[in-house]
Amino acid sequence: MEKFNSVNEILDFAMKSEQEAVDFYNDLASKMKNPEIKATFLQFAREEVGHKAKLQKIKDEGIFEMTTEEISDLKIADYVVKAKPSPDMSYEEALVIAMKKEKAAYKLYSNLEKRTDKPELKKIFHALAIEESKHKLRFEIEYDDYVMREN
Repeated sequence: MEKFNSVNEILDFAMKSEQEAVDFYNDLASKMKNPEIKATFLQFAREEVGHKAKLQKIKDEGIFEMTTEEISDLKIADYVVKAKPSPDMSYEEALVIAMKKEKAAYKLYSNLEKRTDKPELKKIFHALAIEESKHKLRFEIEYDDYVMREN
């Protein structure tokens, strides 16, 4: 498990995770033949860029304060998706990884929301968590429509 010594380290981790999501969705989009699916992955990449910008603003303005000093107990292993996209990855595998990525991001932002007393930050982290859960749902629907239908 990764340990953090400061709020900035937590925010850096979250921004790195968002950048990995941007890269992941752009990479998936480049591999898709179906233009609608490609557009969906590109839209997700754009949304993740927005999430990263929100986190950067929080860091730049120094407005995030934890309610407790116990920063190292964020259970980061819950927020990490180890699987990486590969050139020969199936659409089903891509959807599974995407669902896991979004679930991990949801957990991260939900946990950060619980760790601050500032109402404006609670609102931002809650909104980010909701966005990630919406992404996961969209991938689950896609999985159900295209993968489960074929089986």
